[in-house]
Amino acid sequence: MSDPVRLSKLMSQRGLCSRREADRLIEQGLVKVNGEVVNTLGIKFHENVEIELTKRAQAIQNERVTIMINKPVGFVSGQAEDDYVPAVRLITAETQSNTDQTNQRLKPSHFRGLAPAGRLDIDSQGLLVLTQDGRIAKQLIGENSELEKEYLVRVRGDISDEQIEKLTFGLELDGKPLKRAKVRQLNPEQLQIILREGKKRQIRRMCDAVGLFVTGLKRVRVGELRLGKLEEGKWRFVRAEEFKHRKKANKNRRLRK
Repeated sequence: MSDPVRLSKLMSQRGLCSRREADRLIEQGLVKVNGEVVNTLGIKFHENVEIELTKRAQAIQNERVTIMINKPVGFVSGQAEDDYVPAVRLITAETQSNTDQTNQRLKPSHFRGLAPAGRLDIDSQGLLVLTQDGRIAKQLIGENSELEKEYLVRVRGDISDEQIEKLTFGLELDGKPLKRAKVRQLNPEQLQIILREGKKRQIRRMCDAVGLFVTGLKRVRVGELRLGKLEEGKWRFVRAEEFKHRKKANKNRRLRK
């Protein structure tokens, strides 16, 4: 039998919440192991135990929101830096998109713990997700996440079959080989690139490596989440049913147990 593992780690591995959130729920007595409430931080169990969140814990999670923004160029995705404005400043009552189908209205509590689930560079635009929910952040940017991220990339330079082949597979960044990508030429100056990883400025560096200069980059999809008709500079709440990839991941995790 394997060695015992911290309860917070087990909860994170099973997609119940992030490890930080797990510690908070444990401390508040909102977690049951094999039917018994556990409130001791750092406690360890074997991996085959039954873990359950109390109804109160589930209610807390259901109150958390996830927001998608169509980020324009010129905004940073995270904390303000070098006098640039963070994308979260775009979230106001006036900039909520008409495409929002949740009937929710913005509240001050929605900003508590709201953080970007992934990075989008200041000179890139498109889909940026911010969430209060550690489960969603883990699915989008966790170390084992392989969700596809789709980009429309405008480049300067003649695009050849050889360049597309190299962009698809065979490049290295920072001394490490990149995962296989999907690359398709849409017109003489635009590519569709789909990645399953997200290294810093990855697409720009990939294109530079094959002799193409990126003049515009727009993210249009992360997993099942699509930018769709969301207007530039606007935002909307994300509905729970849009996270089909999370349901699939949880199902696969249960089958492996």
